[in-house]
Amino acid sequence: MDADIVSVLFKKPIFELVSNKELVQQIQSKAKCKKKLPRWYNTPKIYYPKVLNIEQASSESTAVYKSEIVSGNSLCDLSGGFGIDSFFFDKKMETVVHCEIDKELSQIATYNFSVLGAKNIRTIADDGIEFLKKEKRTFDWIYIDPSRRNHIKEKVFKLKDCLPNVPDNLDFLFQKSSNLMLKTSPLLDIEAGLKELKHVLEIHVVALHNEVKELLWVLKKGFKGEAEIKTVNIKDDVKEIFNINISKEKKEVSKFLEPLPYLYEPNVAILKAGAFKSVGHVYELYKLHQHTHLYTSEKYIEFPGRRFKIDQVVTYSKKTLKNLGSKRPISPFVIFP
Repeated sequence: MDADIVSVLFKKPIFELVSNKELVQQIQSKAKCKKKLPRWYNTPKIYYPKVLNIEQASSESTAVYKSEIVSGNSLCDLSGGFGIDSFFFDKKMETVVHCEIDKELSQIATYNFSVLGAKNIRTIADDGIEFLKKEKRTFDWIYIDPSRRNHIKEKVFKLKDCLPNVPDNLDFLFQKSSNLMLKTSPLLDIEAGLKELKHVLEIHVVALHNEVKELLWVLKKGFKGEAEIKTVNIKDDVKEIFNINISKEKKEVSKFLEPLPYLYEPNVAILKAGAFKSVGHVYELYKLHQHTHLYTSEKYIEFPGRRFKIDQVVTYSKKTLKNLGSKRPISPFVIFP
């Protein structure tokens, strides 16, 4: 794995049936899997796709989380890619259909499923929507991770511009399943997503080690209520979970106070969800200011985020910073009101 990539490229062919370019791809792509996909990284005979495909794939941790949401006997993954999500869905479902329009990537996923011992996954090298149009059966779940690039490879942000176009195909998708799960970029605005979609039961804001990785939209056929936002920050074997009611968040009123002995910063999943008032209410915390998302309390409590003991509170000025030996506030233990 420490091979000099450039030197490998310009060497004479090392293996008779494998080009040096292909060999370099395997080295680079496997290296990308070390932390993100340890099961793949540590399994002999795995074949790796292009680095971009690895970067676009779910991590093992987020794939496991998704598998905990679904239940039933059958699931169709409309845009399966490298197959990480399908592999973990297979552990919950009797049958999983993995659709991937890129025939080479579909072939790679098929081979790796065999190496990994995933025997109940059927792979289809075709567009997922087109497959469903030809398929007579229905599924307990349909999972979609739309490509955020259009047909000319430009980055897109609205759901209707992604491939497949989920908003325009919703009615058809609900003919094939009563339960849909849609994975979107963490950059997607939640209110914008709610305007483009319908029948949204839940929105999961999924963070890994305090970095938001994806938004999951769970849609239920015929559901007309208000979506619940569920946030999770996955940290190794620990999950920080906080759920939000959108209406209650809008009605909630924050309480403000000068810094008390302890300081709290919500994790990024809560911040992405916009639960700025709810988190203070639930944990009985005071907000330092309307335009900052830092909270304080008299007692040290369990909290889904970072917690600090305030050692000193000083006024903000150049003189104060100089006395502290810094040109800017760098210590989380010193608060500048």
